[in-house]
Amino acid sequence: MTDVSFPLAGSTLIVGPSQAGKTRLTARALETWVEHNGPEGMVVWEFAPEVERGGEILGGRLDRFTDVPDGAWLGVLNAHAPRYEGKTTDESVALARNNTERAQELIDAAPADPRAVFINDATIPYQHEASEPKRLMAYCNRAEYVILNALESDELGTDDPVSRREREALSMLKDWADRTVSLG
Repeated sequence: MTDVSFPLAGSTLIVGPSQAGKTRLTARALETWVEHNGPEGMVVWEFAPEVERGGEILGGRLDRFTDVPDGAWLGVLNAHAPRYEGKTTDESVALARNNTERAQELIDAAPADPRAVFINDATIPYQHEASEPKRLMAYCNRAEYVILNALESDELGTDDPVSRREREALSMLKDWADRTVSLG
């Protein structure tokens, strides 16, 4: 049994620094939901970029820890890591905007009637000033169960536009979620 220590109802936001176990815990929650409820009505958004830094993978996809079952709807963003890939502030902001635009297409394409929603790296689509998570939160409000994770750390920057916007989005998600689980 892969049960998690929080309820399989309402919304749970998992936060922490890189490599704290956010994606692994999200994968466990997904497995627990499937064990108890099956995959019908599941929506999974994979927004995490995978970047290697110093021989270590930063960010990580759910499929490193579990398989999204047949019967679930899966939307995968091949995301940029703006603060890592951009050589200038303008390049980082442009990469963040591209993530925002492509993620919104995935959000718009999701089924209208989710039972459970799982989101890996939920703030990636909201690192640009032209975005905010209100539409995502409204979508998630239709589901019985939502689990999402997000970076909460200064390790990738604090005073650049991408980091400032990501912190604002994280604050909105924290205010919205029924509970927050902090790791690391």
